[in-house]
Amino acid sequence: MNRRTVLAGGAVGAMAVVLPVGAEGAPVVKARPDAEIYGVPTVDPLISQRADPWITKPVKGQYYFTGSVPEYDRLVVRGAPTIEGLATAEESVIWRRPAGGRMGGHIWAPELHRIGGRWYIYFAAGDAGDVFRIRTYVMESALDDPRDPAGWTLKGQLLTEWDGFTLDATSFTHRGRQYLVWAQSEPEIAVNTSLYIAEMANPWTLKTKPTRITTPTKSWEIIGYKVNEGPAVLIRNGRVFITYSASATDANYCMGLLTASASADLLARESWTKSPDPIFTTHDATSRFGPGHNSFTVTPDGTDVLVYHARDYQQITGDPLYDPNRHTRVQKLYWHEDGTPLFGVPVGSGGPIVRLSPADRPRSFVKHVGDAFQVDHAPRELELTQFRFVKAADGTETVQSVDQPAKYLTISGTSVCLSATGTPVTRIAVKDGVTVRVAPGRFLQHRNGALTVADRATVFRLS
Repeated sequence: MNRRTVLAGGAVGAMAVVLPVGAEGAPVVKARPDAEIYGVPTVDPLISQRADPWITKPVKGQYYFTGSVPEYDRLVVRGAPTIEGLATAEESVIWRRPAGGRMGGHIWAPELHRIGGRWYIYFAAGDAGDVFRIRTYVMESALDDPRDPAGWTLKGQLLTEWDGFTLDATSFTHRGRQYLVWAQSEPEIAVNTSLYIAEMANPWTLKTKPTRITTPTKSWEIIGYKVNEGPAVLIRNGRVFITYSASATDANYCMGLLTASASADLLARESWTKSPDPIFTTHDATSRFGPGHNSFTVTPDGTDVLVYHARDYQQITGDPLYDPNRHTRVQKLYWHEDGTPLFGVPVGSGGPIVRLSPADRPRSFVKHVGDAFQVDHAPRELELTQFRFVKAADGTETVQSVDQPAKYLTISGTSVCLSATGTPVTRIAVKDGVTVRVAPGRFLQHRNGALTVADRATVFRLS
């Protein structure tokens, strides 16, 4: 977890700075730009018409991307020295499905893994005569550059306990053991897919029998189809987290979360706890529908990045599986002080995002509740604490809500609220953060959990 302070010279334990009238005359320091504070690209979508996105962690200074193409007929890889650079990077076709027979059907959800100095791609393929006879296959390359088609050879089908519908395999190493997590239809269980885990003997062979760690039973997991799929693994803060996707691939598609202790037996079903509610869902206000099938990567400084696909419209003509506009998107993954992840909402288009903390309460954040504002300690509703400073031609800014982007911070007397109009504000950089001037001699002030306007300014840190 990246708990760096986010403004130069700002120590976590610093006392509040309350400045008198004329705060704009206080010692001014150079402010870090919001893009640097946020630390994650804001181009949205990052890559159009690429579903089931997978972005590696940087390998020798390069990020690599793969994902499902709308034609479901090939495996692609692109690379760039930055996450943002993947948006325009040339895409290499490293394999195409055969014209007939095995693997001649739908090609889904490739993942690219570096294991033991070689590259592996796990992907799902149907047959030409039955495109939905989906099984998991593995490809291997000994070359350093996974974009080179010449390096790739097919290792074959990854065999599981049952010869059934199998997809979305992901692999990870923990405490010296290599694991596979995947989605499968198990005989005699009346759901479409559940999630399983096993230890691996090598990158294309299971070593142990599978353990089912979740099956779709909750109301949000069984809309349209009874699905648990698309697992992604993140190990942080003494825990192993597995996100997964649920329900049909339309606007009902969403993400759930499994958690195990990092010291637990990961092959034991009882080691895993399912969060009761989805952790990432459609958000009408930002026009992001059906977010899911995610992966995780990191920025060069170690900031965790959520990678996922979502559409920007809700109504789909025909089978959503054949709608091409599931686009790859990225946003920052945040962490609660108890070590659990905060996903917020799919943030939609716009510039970099910040959160505001009073300098005397660095783990508290400005938060809107409806259209009112308050300051809460470590709120779990991440999306209520996220804002964008939107610059106007005259150099002033308005403060836009991220989860309600049609609304802005608005001043009425000493009251602070959200509305469609927005009050122009000016940020003033000071030693430990910024002050926010809302009118000549008037500033945002935090007082006992309330956000108000006064002639004395509270210093806010941006994070």
